[in-house]
Amino acid sequence: MKIKIIIAAMLICAAGKLAAQENGVHQQSTVYEWPEDPLVKKKLDKWQDQKFGMIIHWGLYAVPGIIESWSLCSEDWIERDSTKTYDDYKKWYWGLSKAFNPVHFNPEQWAKAGKSAGMKYLVFTTKHHDGFAMFDTRESDFSIAKGPFANNPKADVAKYVFDSFRKEGFMIGAYFSKPDWHSEYYWWSKYATPNRNNNYDIQKNPWRWNKFKGFAYNQLEELMTRYGGIDILWLDGGWVRPLETVNEEVRSWGADIPKWSQDIDMPEIARMARKAQPGILMVDRTVHGPYENYQTPEQKIPDTQLDHPWESCMTLGGAWGFVPNDQYKPASEVIHKLVEIVAKGGSLLLGIGPDPDGTLPASVVTKLNEIGQWTSKNGKAIYNTRITKNYHSGQTWFTQSKDGKLKYAIYCRNVEEHPAKTISWTGNLPKKGTVMKLVSTGQPLKWTISNEQITVELPADTIGSEAALSFEFIPAT
Repeated sequence: MKIKIIIAAMLICAAGKLAAQENGVHQQSTVYEWPEDPLVKKKLDKWQDQKFGMIIHWGLYAVPGIIESWSLCSEDWIERDSTKTYDDYKKWYWGLSKAFNPVHFNPEQWAKAGKSAGMKYLVFTTKHHDGFAMFDTRESDFSIAKGPFANNPKADVAKYVFDSFRKEGFMIGAYFSKPDWHSEYYWWSKYATPNRNNNYDIQKNPWRWNKFKGFAYNQLEELMTRYGGIDILWLDGGWVRPLETVNEEVRSWGADIPKWSQDIDMPEIARMARKAQPGILMVDRTVHGPYENYQTPEQKIPDTQLDHPWESCMTLGGAWGFVPNDQYKPASEVIHKLVEIVAKGGSLLLGIGPDPDGTLPASVVTKLNEIGQWTSKNGKAIYNTRITKNYHSGQTWFTQSKDGKLKYAIYCRNVEEHPAKTISWTGNLPKKGTVMKLVSTGQPLKWTISNEQITVELPADTIGSEAALSFEFIPAT
């Protein structure tokens, strides 16, 4: 994940809140290529049924409560504590591995909170760009399982996260950063580290790059073979790619692109992953082609409906991981985003960050429960649905059942809106004589049509009571 950050000295001392702005976040690719493997197609169809997921960023950055990894990177938009040299800062940051001891690690709490919100799939950050592995890798001692948490029965964190979410019925995704700024094979200490890219000429040092490729492949193989069933391999760090695939979107991230190819051999990684996990979805973000099975626009919703698989990954608060006193979105805002995203053909992947002690902040749990109060009653209009051509009318969004026999209208209330006794929309008219139902209760509703506009009368006890109201009906042919 990439966010523009300003890290003040007080935050380095973990005594204040991080101010953040977006910097070149991932947008969706401009081209989509449908998979050919029938097992991948089947898995992709199942994933498109889920609609709502949780992405968890948790690592060294949780200890001081700063944005993940990016303060290690030397790019113009990043500022650090001016009292530290850059080398001292990197030593301090990587030294957090000696302080990261999440003795209250409680993945069961995370999974139950996600399920209560109505989430259906997980993406867990097994390793971010800083190189700190949240699993017991054999490739490096730089992991949660090798520091002060090593003697804890749950030291192999990823295993227990995946197991806990599987027990709650989630599809399982493993986030993995292709770049690794801690690895001597990516950032070679012989040279400075001017930006996010590897800092040596791969053409002149092929041995070193091949060592990095082997290191990345081996860690991915560990994840694919030692952690049970994995549904999604979610690969971040889109600048690590073959040179011929670099495009204007990559250049817009603000970092100079080197003249050499950062090719880590995705065909070989995919072969290995799909041998171990048949049908696994490969999500090589922004690198369009056979290894980007769905697109992942970040912190935004596409302007129009898309007819191929995609998800918007967005934060619940202002940061991907834990920061002190984060400000979280109201449940109604998350619900409205979910509705719009699903009507446009996507899924919402909502980002949360556990505390450094291994538990979710109480305010996060509260927000997820509030969201779940809506999804538990209105989920029929969200889950297992597909797009419909006329998907939007004012504040109302539309979905339909996979077989096309039922349509759903979801009206999103504005916060300041005066409670109305009726809801109206144009298009997506019900079949003559059909029963219009309120999805949350199954209650039949009175409706009329005039000049291609339908007006639905609301029961008195629903007026002004929910963030969004959903209606079910048989569409006119």
